[in-house]
Amino acid sequence: MKNQWLDVISGVVRVKVMGKGIERFLNQLTRSGIRVWNVKRHGTEAVTFQIKLVDVKKIRVPARSSKCSIRFIERAGGPFFLRKLWTNSGFLFGAAAFFIILMFLSNMVWGIEIKGASPATEHQIRKELTKMGVKIGKLQFMMDNVDAIQRDLTDNVKALTWVGVELKGTTYHFQVVEKEEPDKPKVYGPQNLVSTKKALIVKMFVEEGEQVVQLNDYVQPGQLLVSGLIGKEEEKQPVPARGEILGETWYKSRVELPLQTTFQVFNGNEKRKFYFKIAGKMIPFWGFGKHQFKEYETESSDHSLKLLKWELPVTIVNETIREKEEVSRTYNKDEAIKSAKDLARKDIKNRIPEDAIIKGEEILHQSIKNGKVRLSIHFQIIEDIAKAQPIIQGDEDDRRLKNDGNSTSKPR
Repeated sequence: MKNQWLDVISGVVRVKVMGKGIERFLNQLTRSGIRVWNVKRHGTEAVTFQIKLVDVKKIRVPARSSKCSIRFIERAGGPFFLRKLWTNSGFLFGAAAFFIILMFLSNMVWGIEIKGASPATEHQIRKELTKMGVKIGKLQFMMDNVDAIQRDLTDNVKALTWVGVELKGTTYHFQVVEKEEPDKPKVYGPQNLVSTKKALIVKMFVEEGEQVVQLNDYVQPGQLLVSGLIGKEEEKQPVPARGEILGETWYKSRVELPLQTTFQVFNGNEKRKFYFKIAGKMIPFWGFGKHQFKEYETESSDHSLKLLKWELPVTIVNETIREKEEVSRTYNKDEAIKSAKDLARKDIKNRIPEDAIIKGEEILHQSIKNGKVRLSIHFQIIEDIAKAQPIIQGDEDDRRLKNDGNSTSKPR
């Protein structure tokens, strides 16, 4: 029948009618607008049929007038199914709670394994993971995705050359390659040490070679510092000159800093939203409502839901909306000069070797014009000024020939 499914949803009752006026009773039901179906005769004085639940009360009057007795022998449909569910609600709620708990447990982090790291590096990695919120007992969709964890670990743990991150089930696996590797011994050829820049010699440590300059000597770029030729004048032998020559060098840095600057910062206000992503459609389940942020930045990460070892076709999207605000900073004269000095130091540190030391600084020029402070600063730097310069064998042969010629006696 056309409305059979609708009837099942609203409720259906099977009725058994017994008596001599069954045909008259059925005709009276039809005239009253009560629809009956699946009519079956059982002998001469009994018949069964189905009616809708809402028509049950309507058949009592026709039954009395036709002198028939009625019995309700079967009930089916939505209302009766819901009543059974409510009667057995304990089992239903228990099954739902078990399924929800199983889903949560399947999407928690239960293990963190780190391979290839020394104990010190492993401790550092675990501390960094704790700061990032990657820890045992936390839901996976509350954390960053694997790519973000890998990027942050590489940036924040300096001892790492590379780290591989993989999530298998409920366990994170980290494969680590450390930077610390044994240095291969360097092989040096015959060489001199010459100056790389203009400097004042302040300290010398010569491992091999003949020292040519002394402390407090001024040297120019390219000037010989340590010779790779040692021995007597007639029998000098080339060696790889090695050592550390520290010199005082001089740099200038010019800095310009506005007295008033405007920039955007996160003010700490944020709103988090969670969505179920099913077949490309986003269904929110936490964090309803619109935010009131005028300036903001949105960051989102996806995590696939799992049930035991199986990955479900459902993704949880974690969306974080952070409010930004514009901040204006105004410096007074002293603050501006201090900030400009800090900028100048940063500029110098980018231009000198990592092991160089800033010995002193002196402001050569200072002015405030058009809302900007301008500084010119002179820095005294202590750094290694020596570099290797190979000794070419041809030059050594020419030197020897020259020495031999000079040693030849003149004819009388």
